[in-house]
Amino acid sequence: MKKISLFIGALLFSAFFYKQAIGLNLTLFSLVTISVLAIYNKNAFKQKSTIGFSLLYLITALAVFLYNSNLSILANCVAFFTLVGHVSQHKSSIYINWLNGFYTIAAGLFDRQFNKIVTEEEATNKADIDYMHWIKIVGIPLVVVIAFIFLYKNGNPVFNNLISQIDFSFINLQWILFASLGYYLLYNISTPITINLATQIDLNTSNTLQNKSDFSIENIKKENQLGLTLILLLNVLIVFFLITDVTYLLTSYNNSAASFSNQVHNGINALIASIVIAIIIILYFFRGDLNFFKGNKNLKRLAYAWITLNAFLVINIIIKDCQYIFNFGFTYKRIGVLIYLLLTTIGLVTTFIKVNQLKNFWYLIRVNSLTAFTILIVSCTVNWDSYMTFYNLNYAQTVDFNYLINLSNNNTFILKNYIEKHHLSDKRKFLVDKKYCEYKQELYSKNWQELSYDNFKRHYPKICVSSKFQG
Repeated sequence: MKKISLFIGALLFSAFFYKQAIGLNLTLFSLVTISVLAIYNKNAFKQKSTIGFSLLYLITALAVFLYNSNLSILANCVAFFTLVGHVSQHKSSIYINWLNGFYTIAAGLFDRQFNKIVTEEEATNKADIDYMHWIKIVGIPLVVVIAFIFLYKNGNPVFNNLISQIDFSFINLQWILFASLGYYLLYNISTPITINLATQIDLNTSNTLQNKSDFSIENIKKENQLGLTLILLLNVLIVFFLITDVTYLLTSYNNSAASFSNQVHNGINALIASIVIAIIIILYFFRGDLNFFKGNKNLKRLAYAWITLNAFLVINIIIKDCQYIFNFGFTYKRIGVLIYLLLTTIGLVTTFIKVNQLKNFWYLIRVNSLTAFTILIVSCTVNWDSYMTFYNLNYAQTVDFNYLINLSNNNTFILKNYIEKHHLSDKRKFLVDKKYCEYKQELYSKNWQELSYDNFKRHYPKICVSSKFQG
């Protein structure tokens, strides 16, 4: 039953993807993947976490069917690695799941072949099988029969006609090779494997710092003094920066796109440098023994103050970015700024927890990698092109129409509906109609494997006449 599931899955893989674009096929294959994993790893699927990661994997596949965006395809691949790696060892951290998942998918077959432990019973059974005998039984008669067929074809016209009528054109070698690739992939993931060294190190490493009783008090005092001086000066510097930045924000009346862009991008550059340096310095001073030094209270207070001031810096950049969006609408870069700020805020919170609760570096890696994965999954479920277009057309003070035209086809129907209700230039109408007609043609030309949500959402006439534009 298990091997039959692999063969069926391989045939479905080729049927889904051979010479087909991404669409409904990815959702269907995700179901096949989960089925194969469940058949081979029943105990793993008794874990709620495994079921949870399976659902996340399906959600990303549905996002591909709904929006077919590059982000959703990327999220589906990452969720695939995560699920396979989680099945191999459900207690490991998510970044180890990624590592194990990628290794299993790429080299699972070779790992099992070269590192399999053969028991004495298996070795005995293998010794009893005469492989050369079976090769002779199958190979020699087959070669001889084929040779005699060619001889008889030349000696008998009737026999030659009968043989010539046999049509093997239905055999598609490329399709078979593609199915073999599917079998290789499904066989690799059927029994996920682990990179033992990395996995064991992860399982044996806790999130909490360990107290060492033999540290030098004198050295710790010196390090504490250095930390106090450095972080105090950095607190003063960031306060000065925030005061001048807020003053500029309140007194500046230059609302041009270039001005806003300069403010946001410069602010982000400062934020990146500030946050990275802040976390590195805090990790350095609170990497070990100094955490257990009784005289470190002032250093901790300064560290908390610095984290808080960096949070104010984040808020300041959010205000600038929101002003930018209010005046000139959404773009992927402006959305990316907000997502980066969200990640930054979470990084500051986890750094605060690390100092306050004596956590180690691995705690930060585990929590923040899981956070990044969660944000990726959530973000892929949003039709960004559609929402950006709707907001920019209806609420932005200034609209970059060319930017909206160059987005993916997810905003095509919104643009088409907009030009039908508003008076726009002939050039803009032409561009929208052109995009609309090309997308409709693409929808109607899709095979069933490539179908997306837009194929089922509405029915449009196949004939599309775009407006003409001269100029």
